[in-house]
Amino acid sequence: MAKAEKLVVEVVAAHNLMPKDGQGSSSAYVEVEFEHQKRRTRARPKELNPVWNERLVFPVADPDDLPYRAIDVGVYNDRVSSGAGSAGPHGRNFLGKVRVPAAGVPAPGEEVVPQLFTLEKRSLFSHIRGEITLKIYRINSGDVVVKSKQEKPAKAVVGGPEVVAAPTVTAPKKQPQQQHPVVAVQPPPQHPEPPMDIMPQPAPMVMKPVTHADPYPVPAMFSGPGDFSLKETRPRLGSGAVADKASATYDLVEQVEYLYVRVLRARGVPMVGEAVAEVKLGNYRGVTPAVPSHNWDQVFAFSKETIQSSFVEVYVRARGSDDHVGRVWFDLSEVPHRAPPDSTLAPQWYSMEDRKGQRGGAEVMVAVWFGTQADEAFAEAWHSKAAGVHGNGPLGSIKSKVYVAPKLWYLRVSIIEAQDLFPMDKGPLAIGRFPELFVRAQVGNQIMRTRPAPMVSTRGPSSPFWNEDLMFVVAEPFEEFLVLSVEDRVSPGRDELLGRLVVPVSAIERRWDWKPVVSRWFGLDRGTGGGNVSGSNVHRFGSCRVHLRLSLDGGYHVLDEATAYSSDLQPTAKQLWKPHVGVLELGVLGATGLIPMKTRNGRGVTADAYCVAKYGQKWIRTRTIVDSLCPRWNEQYTWEVFDPCTVITVGVFDNCHVDKPASGNTTVAVRDNCIGKVRIRLSTLETDRVYTHAYPLLMLHPSGVKKMGELHLAVRFCCGNAGNMFHAYVRPLLPKMHYAEPLLVRQVETLRFQATNVVAARLGRAEPPLGKEVVEYMLDHRSHLWSMRRSKANFFRLVSVLSGPITIGRWFELVRSWQRPVHSCLAVFTFLVFITMPELILPTAFLAMAFTGLWRYRVRPRHPPHMEMRLSHADGATADELDEEFDTFPSSRGDVVRFRYDRLRSVGGRVQTVVGDIATQGERMQALLSWRDPRATLLFSIACVLAAVIAYCVPMKVMIGLWGLYAMRPPRFRSRMPSPVMNFFRRLPSRADILL
Repeated sequence: MAKAEKLVVEVVAAHNLMPKDGQGSSSAYVEVEFEHQKRRTRARPKELNPVWNERLVFPVADPDDLPYRAIDVGVYNDRVSSGAGSAGPHGRNFLGKVRVPAAGVPAPGEEVVPQLFTLEKRSLFSHIRGEITLKIYRINSGDVVVKSKQEKPAKAVVGGPEVVAAPTVTAPKKQPQQQHPVVAVQPPPQHPEPPMDIMPQPAPMVMKPVTHADPYPVPAMFSGPGDFSLKETRPRLGSGAVADKASATYDLVEQVEYLYVRVLRARGVPMVGEAVAEVKLGNYRGVTPAVPSHNWDQVFAFSKETIQSSFVEVYVRARGSDDHVGRVWFDLSEVPHRAPPDSTLAPQWYSMEDRKGQRGGAEVMVAVWFGTQADEAFAEAWHSKAAGVHGNGPLGSIKSKVYVAPKLWYLRVSIIEAQDLFPMDKGPLAIGRFPELFVRAQVGNQIMRTRPAPMVSTRGPSSPFWNEDLMFVVAEPFEEFLVLSVEDRVSPGRDELLGRLVVPVSAIERRWDWKPVVSRWFGLDRGTGGGNVSGSNVHRFGSCRVHLRLSLDGGYHVLDEATAYSSDLQPTAKQLWKPHVGVLELGVLGATGLIPMKTRNGRGVTADAYCVAKYGQKWIRTRTIVDSLCPRWNEQYTWEVFDPCTVITVGVFDNCHVDKPASGNTTVAVRDNCIGKVRIRLSTLETDRVYTHAYPLLMLHPSGVKKMGELHLAVRFCCGNAGNMFHAYVRPLLPKMHYAEPLLVRQVETLRFQATNVVAARLGRAEPPLGKEVVEYMLDHRSHLWSMRRSKANFFRLVSVLSGPITIGRWFELVRSWQRPVHSCLAVFTFLVFITMPELILPTAFLAMAFTGLWRYRVRPRHPPHMEMRLSHADGATADELDEEFDTFPSSRGDVVRFRYDRLRSVGGRVQTVVGDIATQGERMQALLSWRDPRATLLFSIACVLAAVIAYCVPMKVMIGLWGLYAMRPPRFRSRMPSPVMNFFRRLPSRADILL
């Protein structure tokens, strides 16, 4: 006879659980079920990484039957401990489950190893994340559960008589390799930095498994709601209490004082080679580029907080030499102060001392003054905090710049018809084959083609007819050419060129409205190079020509952003612009707690951060703060606002060009790292109010959402004319051309993709260039791609929108149920009053909405909106969903595409069912009078005649009153069966029964 055994489930800990109590936390407990026996642990209140260390013991009826059993482990949030509900099974929230087969449970006496299980979902749309650590083993019935010597065992009353609190588990000597978590290892910083809340981006770090004293390390992720919240700050903006000229126009940033040294040129220098000028202030040294003519014109800026000397020195020396030719120095106490809009300080010639202290003929032209970041020389100056950056390329990439995006136009190519086309293929395959003629159009890298010309009885093969429009995005100045080629699809993979046309885009007519331009016939060149469209061996052939209508449409707004958060809605043609309604001022103050993005030898982990802000056609880029995790920019910028319902986007990036070699290896593409971005809708800002907040920088990585730091901004939206502002709210959102000649949805997405590429190409040609990765990140280049996370977010947004009507429906059902007789009586009385005096219905409804708006004024939002992690469902996305979202398009995950495709089919099947049900209801409505069911149509017709007679004889007030009283009658007078009207409607036929 087999010896009786018991099954022990040690619940050790859980990690990174989903918050479910509405306060950013959970009070989790574990419920284990085995062979219809249930045990549960204590609840750990307000803990997303709870530790239980409790043993749950189950008697095993038949050990031989154990391989065919399973252990069900469920994690729940106790709403009683969190103060959010009642006890019992309905007073809990689901946090995840695990099903463990009992076949592999160690027998008595075998080594027990803790196992880490990933929590599974209960359904497709469950919000679950986290892991749970369990130790599962068997013991003999007479064995005593080993307890720790340091603590006494504690009996738990919740899970039955054999729930014993276990001692704290220490790390075992052996662990399976797959149970080691992968964490980021980084060297400690050499300089003090503020504490960071999350682990750094794993790309630049060294990744390796690390064994901890605790075998169940908690992932370094945020768990509290305050970590991702918007915080109001109170920086000292402007120059203090006393306003001066600089603070009048530069009052949204902290005034920082700089020492400016402008070195223009030298003369009388006794050297033939290239000379450099060196500016020395304490331990800081700045050197100009080597120029043969000694004409440097370089400005050096030293922050006042870094000044460690009472004088500044200027040296002139030969390049590569340590001996100086001349020297001049200035006492800082004698340096004048300059405040814009004062004119620039005039430079002067100063005699220099040689190495012997004698003044000779060598002179240098220098200007020295104290100023702020409002100074005109601030943007182009060499800053003392960039002393470790060398080379013209890296130095140019760290300066602040203002970019103007190119003006984008839609190029419309209407291909109508062609005449006198003769196929080049004269072989036997051409006999009896109707040619498949199409037109291929190319502008730069954009290529589109028409459909093959259809067969028309009134036209021969040599005169095809298309009448199709192709749309392209072009930018001023127009440097591209429109290349049209008429081709014949001879066989798969083989196209024969029948004619070619090249038209400069600059020669195409422009239009501002929806009046079509005059069409023209263009002669085609016949190529002899087969399918080589770009071949130069062409000649005129007969009267071969094509009928086209070409126009540059300036009445549209070329969308390079999604319309939901567009920063500009003006048409391309400036003649159609409306007057601006206000001014937007942005002060980029700084950032705190940035995640280290790189490792620099000798200085630990660091980041070289800069900001990019985009609004309308104006892009701004702040200077790069080198080697700092808490950069301070204190730069202010201004935009004209033409529509208040627009959005400004501010992004933070890590400059990867700082460590680029001075030689500039162009074969290696250097891409800046994205740290995060913030969007601010202008219509949510009060007029003339300064908003100073710290915005969380959230980034979605394949490992989950991370907070990359906080961006400190000061924003002010000023309005000059309130009439123009309110009039903008009643104007159409987009220009008139979008409504007169609307674009198709697929056209809009394609053209937006083209516009992004055009803007990225043009801004990449600036100096310093704005990287393509920066432009695509600011314009949300991948926002149109499928993502399970975005689908869930949009689904629950829809659920939130429908919550209002659902609440009204529930209230009406509560009234009809008469569970609260007082409320039901009041509702019936109000209904009778409105029936008696129906003229009060609309005024009462409008007054109720007006008073509701006034009542909610006191609880209005006081802060601008920011990136919401939970609304985006970023905190609940699984690893597979994130991997799918970061996958390329087309997919590069060949091994998992089948699983994702099956999941997409499952979701699509549910959507398909819902759409089919809605269509069924609509078809039943149509079937009422279609005589598809002759008896149903006859009954409905008779009912309509009777309803007409009743409506004529009975007043409308009486009919509505009887219907309302009948609907709100007490439940004892109602039947649980469906009404005859619903029974009749559900029996109507639909087209679902004739689908294949």
